[in-house]
Amino acid sequence: MPTFITTGRLTQDAVKGLAAKPEDRSEAVGKLIAAAGGKLLHYYVTTGDTDFLLISEAPGADVAVAACMAAAASGAVSDVRTVQAWSSAEFKAVAAKAGQVIAAYRAPGKS
Repeated sequence: MPTFITTGRLTQDAVKGLAAKPEDRSEAVGKLIAAAGGKLLHYYVTTGDTDFLLISEAPGADVAVAACMAAAASGAVSDVRTVQAWSSAEFKAVAAKAGQVIAAYRAPGKS
């Protein structure tokens, strides 16, 4: 199953809620991803530009995006970004495919 990495920020209301009633959010996030059809692998609270990072598996990007949209619609998160990730071994097949089709592309301004 494809792997997705999602980052985002907690809203002020979410931070207030966590301060008032601290909890491990990985269970709630895992349930959301499962309801959309995926599986939460890891959930981390982070420093820097984002407040959380999660790694999930899903049959397709539509599942990952649907879970992100549902979380954002709750008002608890913002600035959510999701990217698909490949292991180095998985990416070998992607690179091989690029090598097969590279001759089909003409760069702008080239004949």
